[in-house]
Amino acid sequence: MHIHVPDPAYTDTAQSRARFRLAAKIAFGFVALLWFIHWVNSSLDLDPYLSGIRPREWAGLPGILFAPLVHGSFEHLVANSPPLLVLGTTMLFLYPNSAVRTLPAIYLGTNIAVWVFGRESVHFGASGLVYGLLSHIFVAGLLRRDRRAIAACLAVCFLYGSLVWGLLPVPEGVSWETHLAAALIGVATAIASRRLDVLPRKHYTWEGENDENDEGSLRP
Repeated sequence: MHIHVPDPAYTDTAQSRARFRLAAKIAFGFVALLWFIHWVNSSLDLDPYLSGIRPREWAGLPGILFAPLVHGSFEHLVANSPPLLVLGTTMLFLYPNSAVRTLPAIYLGTNIAVWVFGRESVHFGASGLVYGLLSHIFVAGLLRRDRRAIAACLAVCFLYGSLVWGLLPVPEGVSWETHLAAALIGVATAIASRRLDVLPRKHYTWEGENDENDEGSLRP
């Protein structure tokens, strides 16, 4: 088994650096949108609960589209912003082809699952995106043996070690259903898209000799 080290000819290029800057700009733009929406809601004294998901209520259906965009407090928004920046940039940079399918699946699939199976409450906030992206990137990194993706996920977990508790119905006032649904969808999309965005690995000079010797040998 070879450890997958991406070929520098593909990763250390001007095009790759430009793609990273674009990914960072898109992630920053989305987080900036969340801050703008929160500022508008606070300035106009709008109730964020109006945009939340109310499970199995027709009035809660719009929350499937709008719930991740609103936050109940400044602290809530601050907690979600850094991991969204890191994970959003990582996803768009490392797995751009997968992101086209994965992001809608996490965004809409999670909210639909919460509307169908969630407990009677109002669910909102972007933390579902955090859990979905984290699980997708981590599993995708394992499947591809991509150290860059695994390192980004470990950095987020190190900085926000309490993330694991968000999957359990322990903290009060936390939509663990959203977190769990997003994490499961992230794992499923990572497995489904495992053949996308696989970079050529770095080859070493000694590998050619071993490969040639292996061709003349018999294996059980």
